[in-house]
Amino acid sequence: MKTQALTALLMASSILGSAGMAFAEDATLTIESWRNDDLAIWQEKLIPAFEAKNPGIKVVFAPSAPTEYNAALNAKLDAGSAGDLITCRPFDASLELYNKGQLADLTSLAGMENFSDVAKSAWTTDDGKATFCVPMASVIHGFIYNKDAFEQLGITPPATEDEFFAMLDKIKEDGTYIPMAMGTKDLWEAATMGYQNIGPNYWHGEEGRNALIKGEQKLTDPQWVEPFATLAKWKDYLGDGFEAQSYPDSQNLFTLGRAAIYPAGSWEISVFNTQAQFKMGAFPPPVKAAGDTCYISDHNDIGIGLNAKSKNAEAAKTFLTWVASPEFATIYANALPGFFSLNSAPVKMEDPLAQEFVSWRDKCKSTIRSTYQILSRGTPNLENETWVKSANVINGTETPEAAAAELQKGLESWYKPAK
Repeated sequence: MKTQALTALLMASSILGSAGMAFAEDATLTIESWRNDDLAIWQEKLIPAFEAKNPGIKVVFAPSAPTEYNAALNAKLDAGSAGDLITCRPFDASLELYNKGQLADLTSLAGMENFSDVAKSAWTTDDGKATFCVPMASVIHGFIYNKDAFEQLGITPPATEDEFFAMLDKIKEDGTYIPMAMGTKDLWEAATMGYQNIGPNYWHGEEGRNALIKGEQKLTDPQWVEPFATLAKWKDYLGDGFEAQSYPDSQNLFTLGRAAIYPAGSWEISVFNTQAQFKMGAFPPPVKAAGDTCYISDHNDIGIGLNAKSKNAEAAKTFLTWVASPEFATIYANALPGFFSLNSAPVKMEDPLAQEFVSWRDKCKSTIRSTYQILSRGTPNLENETWVKSANVINGTETPEAAAAELQKGLESWYKPAK
């Protein structure tokens, strides 16, 4: 009996010891994020898919309020209490965390080969040598339109600028619809859905953007002034009182069926799907002339990185490699239509409007907003100044040439390559 008891005790000890070892090897990862509206998607779709393949790793999505995220995250990182995984805003905010040693270098992470240099540009050092966040999603610019209105008026989406303005003239002449729903009160729309939407076709996307950063082009060059000249022509098609029209006002005008076209970012898709009672389509920014190469603003929006002080670094890297996979890309992009995967593997979108936007990648060259990388670090801030100038040009209170000259002067005042 003593022998049996001893054997049983040894077996129990062995089992408990094994369980203790297994428990010690388990890891719980915490994700910091500002996207508190994504909580259900992470809890119901993304995390279960990962944990099913990695039973030793548990993941907790712990978002902050968007307006509080930067301050809260910085405080946690400084105190050493931040989560293992850090959701990354694009460009300078995340670059600063990397430069402070708070985000790990992920250049050699398995899966990073799935992303192009443009996809990684929002989370890569200025010299291009280190990437510190896995790209998750971008937003694409173009124009969303009311299909019912187009059918009623016998209109088809335009391919060239001449066709674009002929279409606007026809809508205006009919009088049933405001041709385009966009206001200038909030300023940023004029730049984001105006200048940055159509501009890449003029400055040839990455070619022009990189030349501006290097000081090889100026904002007073024709390819940077001409988009302002085109925007100035929008004034006649935005409806009465557009100068006092806010962003929500513009959204409502379109979803209520009062405007035929909405200069858009793809983030509108989910909202418009729930509000609009009509069929919708989308078309990319029209090219200047038939046969021209088309360019789209396919702007990096969100990524995810590794807290350099994480105690679960290996488990976190396993998770980040999964985020870099086509499986994650497919789940995430379809759960949030309008936030498109930056993965090189094509993702078939279930939402038809989202699929229309993402299909432009196959025929147009992608770029990011011209003001976001490096050029808005000083004062005056080029991004914010571009908001003001775009609104002024549309309002007719400033000429395209004067607006461009002021932007170039401001940039030269602090940015050496621009001098």
